[in-house]
Amino acid sequence: MTGQQTIVHLGGYTAASGGRGDGIVAARRDPGTGALTPLGTVAVTPSPSFLVRHPVLPVLYAVNELAEGKVSAFRTGPDGELTPLGVRGTGGAEPCHLAVTPDGGHLVVANYGGGSVAVLPLDPQGVPGERSDLVVHSGHGPDPQRQEKAHCHMVSPAPDAGPLLAVDLGTDSVYRYDLDAATGRLVPRAPRVHTGAGTGPRHLARHPDGRRCWLAGELDGTVTAYELTPDGALHQRGRVDASSRAGHVQPSEITVGADGRFLYVGNRGVGTVSVFALAGELPELVAEVETGGEWPRHLALAGGYLYVADERADMVRVLRVDPESGVPTPVGEPVLAPSPTCVLP
Repeated sequence: MTGQQTIVHLGGYTAASGGRGDGIVAARRDPGTGALTPLGTVAVTPSPSFLVRHPVLPVLYAVNELAEGKVSAFRTGPDGELTPLGVRGTGGAEPCHLAVTPDGGHLVVANYGGGSVAVLPLDPQGVPGERSDLVVHSGHGPDPQRQEKAHCHMVSPAPDAGPLLAVDLGTDSVYRYDLDAATGRLVPRAPRVHTGAGTGPRHLARHPDGRRCWLAGELDGTVTAYELTPDGALHQRGRVDASSRAGHVQPSEITVGADGRFLYVGNRGVGTVSVFALAGELPELVAEVETGGEWPRHLALAGGYLYVADERADMVRVLRVDPESGVPTPVGEPVLAPSPTCVLP
C-alpha cells in the first residue's frame, strides 16, 4: 500500500497459452474513485491465469496454466513488486485455480487438464514445498467435447472447519474433502454432490452466513442455489438462468458482495454481469449490465467497486456498485491489459 493507494495484481495468458501478456501485471487502485493505474509487468512467468494471496503473509501465488502444470510463489512489495520465492509442479495439466487454506498452512490447486486436486504444504514464510497429495477424479459428462473426462475447475476451502469443496466441470460434480493438516493429505467425504447432467460446474460462491452457496454452470448457463450444512453436504434449492440475454451464454466468475445481499455473475458470450438479489429462496435477477466487451472472464469486488477482466478485449473494466441497489455502473475508460483472466485486489 502506498498512501491512500492500494495495489491490484492482474493474471493473464502469455504466449505459452496463445495469450498476449508477459506475466503478472500490477496496478495502483484509488479507493476513492476506483481508478486503476497500470504499473507494468512485475513478474515474467508463463500464463499466470489465476492468482491468490496468503491470508497473513505478503505472499502471492499464481498457477502456471501449462501442459506440465506449475505454481509460482512471490513475495509482494509495497508498490506491487514481486520477488520470486519458488516454483513447484502441480502433478497435473493446466492448473486453473488455487486457494490457500484459512490457517495459511497449505496451498490447494485445481488441475483442469489433469482432472485432479493437488496439495502443497507452505512453510512459515509461505514458500510451497513438494506436493503432499494429488487426488485424481474420474468419470465424464454428456458433452463429448467439454466433458470427455474429469476437469477440476475450482477449489474452495471452508472458512471454518468444514470440508474443502472441489468443483469439477467434466464430471458434473462437487467433491468434498477433509484436509489432514499434519500430513497434507486429502480424505474424501462421500458422497460427492452431482449437479444436473451437462451443467459443467465452473466456480462457486459462498455466502458470508456459511449456510448458502451458488454454483455457476459454464455449459448450461445457469446458477444453482444450495444449502450448505455444517458437515459440508450441499442440498439443492433450485436454479435460475445466469443471463436474460439471447445467444451463447457461458458463465465465468461468481461472487457475493461482502454484505451478502447481492450475487454477481460474469457472462461470457453476451458480455454482461448479472446482479441477483439474495433475499429469497432463489436468486432474483435485478439487473444485467454490459461490460463493453464480450468475454468477462473474471470479476472481483473491492471497496464499493467491481473490476471485470475481459480476456478477449484486453481490458479491465471498473464499475461503481450502488450500495443500495447493488447494481454496478461503468466509470471511466477501460484499463488496457493483455489477455487478463484474473483480478486480485
